[in-house]
Amino acid sequence: MSKLKSSGQQTADAPTPEDAFHEAAALEDHPSAPRGSKADGPVLSADGTPLKRSLNRALRMQKLRALMLIAPLLIFVLVTFIAPIADMLFRSVENQIVSNTLPRTTQALAGWEAEGADSAPPEAAYEALYVDLFLAAEAKEHTRLGTRLNYEETGLSSLFRSSGRDMDDIGEDRIDALEDANEAWEEEGFWYTLMTGGEGAAGNTALLDEQRDRLEALTGDSYAADIGFVPGQAISELLPRTARAYAAFALYTVVEDEDIVAEEEPWERVKIALTQDLRDPATVQALADYDGPGAEELRAAADLSGGFEEIDFKQTFLEIDEDWGNVDNWQTIKMYSPPFTSGYFLNAVDMEKTPDGPALRDEDERIYGLLFNRTLFMSLVITGCCIMLGYPVAWLLANLPMRTANILMILVLLPFWTSLLVRTSAWKVMLQQQGVINDTLVWLGLVDDASRLIMINNQFGTIVAMTHILLPFMILPMYSVMQTIPPSYVRAARSLGATNWTSFWRVYFPQSVPGIGAGSILVFILSIGYYITPEIVGGTTGTFISNRIAYHISSSLNWGLAAALGSILLAVVLILYWAYDKIVGIDNVKLG
Repeated sequence: MSKLKSSGQQTADAPTPEDAFHEAAALEDHPSAPRGSKADGPVLSADGTPLKRSLNRALRMQKLRALMLIAPLLIFVLVTFIAPIADMLFRSVENQIVSNTLPRTTQALAGWEAEGADSAPPEAAYEALYVDLFLAAEAKEHTRLGTRLNYEETGLSSLFRSSGRDMDDIGEDRIDALEDANEAWEEEGFWYTLMTGGEGAAGNTALLDEQRDRLEALTGDSYAADIGFVPGQAISELLPRTARAYAAFALYTVVEDEDIVAEEEPWERVKIALTQDLRDPATVQALADYDGPGAEELRAAADLSGGFEEIDFKQTFLEIDEDWGNVDNWQTIKMYSPPFTSGYFLNAVDMEKTPDGPALRDEDERIYGLLFNRTLFMSLVITGCCIMLGYPVAWLLANLPMRTANILMILVLLPFWTSLLVRTSAWKVMLQQQGVINDTLVWLGLVDDASRLIMINNQFGTIVAMTHILLPFMILPMYSVMQTIPPSYVRAARSLGATNWTSFWRVYFPQSVPGIGAGSILVFILSIGYYITPEIVGGTTGTFISNRIAYHISSSLNWGLAAALGSILLAVVLILYWAYDKIVGIDNVKLG
């Protein structure tokens, strides 16, 4: 016995590579220290290198091998756990669609403050909306924007959808007059030659890059390929609005339509921009000295455009839809124009953004607080039911003879061999008013046939079904801990005069608490995120917050709100986990 003990002690105190490393470092730091019979100087390894450097290299290799062994697990956790959580947190605050789709409009609204129901934005905001919405409608992005804003203000989805269809009709009389005066404005090649400035002209690559960035922000794609078009420097300075509109048209034609710019007639937006540029007195004066391609056509068009009145964009949008005069719609666009927003989190706690700051929603619209409270309460009830039902079963598994315990273990594991959907549907059949349980109670005379119990589509049905589904997750951790408790402890307590209850409560139960803790954490976390079972048997009063998250992901497509709800749920679970660690101690949780 002494030899074994001595051997164990020697093994425990055996030198490690780290000890050798520290000893070598000490010898090098203090060369005058005694070293036995060896001469003073750095300690060398067999190959002649200093021992400290050799050990340091060996330790690095050892750590690198350990890292390589766990690298697959780290990558798996990063890809399947950390990355989705990070993406969820980002989606809960991301709001770039408004600023990317309506950049000029949001800029025009930056200094606007609504002072009443009739204080609509200035004319510049409506003109900016026309420029932004035209391109968004061509890229089919205006409907996505309307859907996003409709989460905050009902009716904006249909407003953007209907307005996008009418963008081509704005200024139609001006376009017809321009083309009737000279057919050159209908020719694709003429426009291309005009906007490139002719052969050898300096290209305005800055303008092209500006429009490229605009289109990339709008569609979310990258367009680095050459499109075969660069706006001419002279024409860009002479007709700035037209050059920007044509550059956007050219980019869209190549990257989205995959057509050739010189073979496509420009958008109506380009021709409207031309009439606006030609009404500028400075442009008319500069045309006198312009001798590039299309000079004569531009001068004739300038004379024609001078007879046009300025386009009243505000009145034009009001004719398209009178809701463009609603100040609330414009305030919603302005409030959600920053690239990041707290609106999703406010909605998740039954609040909303207003021009005066966050405010509670109307009482009949507060549903998420109720769902969070219901989820936590029912998860705790389900966990408690699993403890009460699972503890006796786990005790029997740990104390019955092996043959009997194995049969009982098969019965515990049997639900895992059956589909979750089948088990939940079975409870729906069992618990309904014309189901097996009600029929049995009526047959026994315990319940009147006209007063059958309502046990489905409510909280009771959810608790019963989920307790049955999650019970094995409570039994197995408790059983693994109870199996390690020596039966002799309880017998010793009884031999000392303790009653059966005292020996159980004072001796056996405290040793089984770690298993209860492990099973409780497992069952609670699983139940708080369940949505299939509550969806089938919960009805309107037995659903969880996870059901609402699934609805926003699959039906309403409000992924931002779903991400905010999921983030809050994650935070609640982490807080409860922290509280459990402080009260019980996570070190006391064992699986055997």
